[in-house]
Amino acid sequence: MTEEAQSSEQQTRPAVSVVGPGDGEMIVLGTTRMRVLEDGSRTGHRLAIAESVLAPHTQGPPQHRHARHDEGFYVLSGTVRFTVGDEEYDAGAGTLVMVPPGTPHTFANLTDQPAVMLSTFTPDLYVQYFRDLQEVLATGRPLTPQANIDVMSRYATEPATEPA
Repeated sequence: MTEEAQSSEQQTRPAVSVVGPGDGEMIVLGTTRMRVLEDGSRTGHRLAIAESVLAPHTQGPPQHRHARHDEGFYVLSGTVRFTVGDEEYDAGAGTLVMVPPGTPHTFANLTDQPAVMLSTFTPDLYVQYFRDLQEVLATGRPLTPQANIDVMSRYATEPATEPA
């Protein structure tokens, strides 16, 4: 390979992203603390990843379904209750829950201990939803179920009043 070809190849390769333990964008939503590890800006918007810490007795969002993205949850510690339609699953550390588009779901930490999850969003569409929720709280407005639903609607997501 010529020196010119090598130089051109190096310029077109995407840069490796390294996010250390104290790095990432922090989003605080009441009793949930989310650290955005990848917002999609370095993956061509194909993938976003976030670490979430749910305080004890934290209720999640209203049950909802996404039209345009898959969502994955890997429980790192604690136990998270996932509600999918009318079924409930208690997911402990080491459990992966994958939610395809159109599937009604929500989650909560009903225990006395914090729970930590690693979440994926494919594509990255949904990271801005969390930023928008934080903005609602920053303006002093309460994060009511309706306020949550209003923000969801911006990201191809709707409440799931009935299981799909």
